[in-house]
Amino acid sequence: MQSLSDRIISRIADVPDFPKPGILYKDITPIFQDPSLCADMLAAMKEEFEMKNIEAVLGMESRGFLFGLPLAIALDVPFVLVRKKGKLPREAFAVSYSLEYGEATIEMHKDALTPGQRVLIHDDVLATGGTALAAAKLVEMAGAQVVGFSFISALSFLNGEEALQQYSSHISTFVNY
Repeated sequence: MQSLSDRIISRIADVPDFPKPGILYKDITPIFQDPSLCADMLAAMKEEFEMKNIEAVLGMESRGFLFGLPLAIALDVPFVLVRKKGKLPREAFAVSYSLEYGEATIEMHKDALTPGQRVLIHDDVLATGGTALAAAKLVEMAGAQVVGFSFISALSFLNGEEALQQYSSHISTFVNY
């Protein structure tokens, strides 16, 4: 029987030269065509984090929403959206950061978290850690606490995990490249 990681790897599609020449993009969208695999991934995430006293799951736009919301429901905690600048309708905290190929700003509603709340940050891929680090700063701005990070895959050669250690050593991934 194939391990969960092997099942995930078999579904991730390599897309050369996307979004720009020289980049080998790891496309997770084929995972969503396998409901059994999705259910097993969600069960594994729930099992890993259910004893960590998570009080909210924060999901990154947009692929972080795909497992972030179901994970929050499974853990019976609120789900918090982090979106690109200008996409949230109410007063928001904002953090700008550098990407591998540009800059970005993400936002979170100011009333989405409460001081002291224990937060799990979820996204699809951990690369350099810039996006997750910016999300951790949003959590910090709200007075809440990052207790862990969850990703489907990580590009380990980019050392993103090192950047996140200042917020939490609990960094979970199914697949590492």
